[in-house]
Amino acid sequence: MFTHLDSSGNVAMVDVSGKPGTMRSARASGHIAMSPATIGLLEENALPKGNVLTAAKLAGIQAAKQASALIPLCHQLNLSWIDLSFDVQSDRILITATVKTKEATGVEMEALTAVSVAALTIYDMCKAVDLSMEIGSIRLDEKRGGKRQETQRYRPKTSILVLSDSISSGHADDRSGKLLKEGFAAAGCPISEFRIIADNREEIAAIIDEWTAGGVELIVTSGGTGLGPRDVTVDTLQPKFTRRLPGIEQALFTWGQSKTRTAMLSRLVAGMIDSTLVICLPGSTGAAGDALEVLVPAVFHVFSMIKGEGHV
Repeated sequence: MFTHLDSSGNVAMVDVSGKPGTMRSARASGHIAMSPATIGLLEENALPKGNVLTAAKLAGIQAAKQASALIPLCHQLNLSWIDLSFDVQSDRILITATVKTKEATGVEMEALTAVSVAALTIYDMCKAVDLSMEIGSIRLDEKRGGKRQETQRYRPKTSILVLSDSISSGHADDRSGKLLKEGFAAAGCPISEFRIIADNREEIAAIIDEWTAGGVELIVTSGGTGLGPRDVTVDTLQPKFTRRLPGIEQALFTWGQSKTRTAMLSRLVAGMIDSTLVICLPGSTGAAGDALEVLVPAVFHVFSMIKGEGHV
């Protein structure tokens, strides 16, 4: 039975423009089987086309760089490092490729392409003396970086606080708080509280004191970080910080400014109130989306450090 494919072209690249670049790596492997006599000629460098493994290594490196030209929906990436190694055995050559990048998506296809083309190059270099060769077992052995690496990390008890006069009075709809709640819940965080209140110093302080005393581990606020007379979130909470976390602030600023120049006007802050992480974000949906892209899952490492588990 044949499956009919839509003539409109029902394929699409994955949009990774909203993801920050991070260190990523992939390792793939495979083998090419051949006769022991061919292995002997290879080790003696006696094959007609010359040094087989040098040619195969160069071909694999070049192939990794060209993966996006060979595979239609593969992203074009700036690769930081590519390496291939060969283990010559009695009847086969094992091939391993490792690829690294600092991009917004992984490099598993580049590693797999490197192994495949290296094996094909060995075949081409040896086919004059051996037509029995067979390529096989090409697979991804390891992938590091990105969100999948973080799936087992601890997820903190989380509360979301939206600060807005207009939303709390019913004159506007909340979108940013909802986006944050859904985003952290989707990342596996148990949502303890979600509240919408007016821009009132006393009420903000009382709720934060209640939540920190009640064991909330991560508090994310939305709104009140601007320059208006009612933007009091930062002024209320920053004096409560027992530790400031400028790295989180810088990451959020940098990512926001790469999209919107006016992000530099925000007074967003991040810090610890004893063992509770508090992050104060602007009230726009763009800021909420940017925060999820930057914070999840990297920020969860804070809680491993608090528990004395060290760096990973």
